[in-house]
Amino acid sequence: MNLPLFIARRYLFARKSHNVINVISAISAIGMAVGTAALILILSVYNGFDSLIKQNLGDLDPDLLIVSGDGAARFVPDSLLLEDIKSDARVASLSRTIEDNVFLVYDEHQSIARAKGVEDGYDSNSKLGAHIYEGELKLQRGEIPTAIAGAGLATKLGIHPRFVNPIELYYPDRNVPLSVSNPTASARCEKVFPAGLMSISSDTDAELLIVPLHIMKSLTGCRKGEFSGVEIRLHDSSPASVRKFKKDYSARCEMLDSYEQHPTLFRMMKYEKAAVFFILLFVVIIVAFNIYGSLSMLIIEKKNDISTLKAMGANDRLVRRIFLLEGWLISICGLAVGLVAGIALALLQQHFGLVKMPGNFLVSAYPVVLKWSDVLLTSAGVALTGLLIALLSVSQAGPSKRQASGGLS
Repeated sequence: MNLPLFIARRYLFARKSHNVINVISAISAIGMAVGTAALILILSVYNGFDSLIKQNLGDLDPDLLIVSGDGAARFVPDSLLLEDIKSDARVASLSRTIEDNVFLVYDEHQSIARAKGVEDGYDSNSKLGAHIYEGELKLQRGEIPTAIAGAGLATKLGIHPRFVNPIELYYPDRNVPLSVSNPTASARCEKVFPAGLMSISSDTDAELLIVPLHIMKSLTGCRKGEFSGVEIRLHDSSPASVRKFKKDYSARCEMLDSYEQHPTLFRMMKYEKAAVFFILLFVVIIVAFNIYGSLSMLIIEKKNDISTLKAMGANDRLVRRIFLLEGWLISICGLAVGLVAGIALALLQQHFGLVKMPGNFLVSAYPVVLKWSDVLLTSAGVALTGLLIALLSVSQAGPSKRQASGGLS
């Protein structure tokens, strides 16, 4: 039998002579439970928004993107490589794109946008249709080229699919000297008509305009066979399959997966989640200091018990372990209750969407994704916090500090 643990359990549930010790211990356990549940819930909600952003970007971006190996904005892809990739049974689709910043003019409104030229068939092969909230996903109406604009860009310029005004795209012409008095005279110009508006994410919606590939070729003056990138979509887009495909062709070209296509965004999301975790854990640490007070008063109350244990042969180490385990058990009880409550609430929200989001969003309820890695991290963080506070309490107010008080040694 573990004697220190046995005595600590008896102290934990026994009624104290001073009721305030029970109250402080209960407050400590409840605080640890609330902090643990809050950690589980908030991290799960963050995972939900993270998953939603990745899913939306995945509907727009390819599983893999072939880019220039030397960092050039445009390059000529290896035709033999593209033929090999097309014939690979794992590939669902392959399309070439030209992407660059352009100057937009629409009904006297002006803005800089990121225009992306895509090949014919993009509207039928893309998953972007689920994100069109106005108009339709169509890049050609007969002989008339059309465009899909992001929601933020459309709001800024007043673009609407029902309007008949064209969107004018301007790009510097490298073969014409720059005219200071009339800059547009030294720029190439193409016109497209708005066909639909899309909503992906705030950053993407604020700048993206999707147009036919031939418009971007003519606008930028690309050489024959020159592109910004080659987009590849796989039948199996799981991370393991993407990594395997990328490894198979890594010696022949430079490929970027979804994380490498948006390194800043995904790095920022990781940092934000880490910051949220440590802020909430700091709150748990503050709550855990109630354990310090309850243990200090418990040591004073149990001075006769300590004297009895000393008379029976107990040493200072055993007595310290009793109160150390007592303080840790308080935090462990709170941790257990908080885990059960947090996991239950997260699963209810994940499957039933009980808490709705105000306003008009892509989802009606707060998205929640419970990850067991977060549960383990939270458990370790809260348990370690409780142990450190208990160690601090015993070291500062332990029996060895009170030798002169009622036989404490």
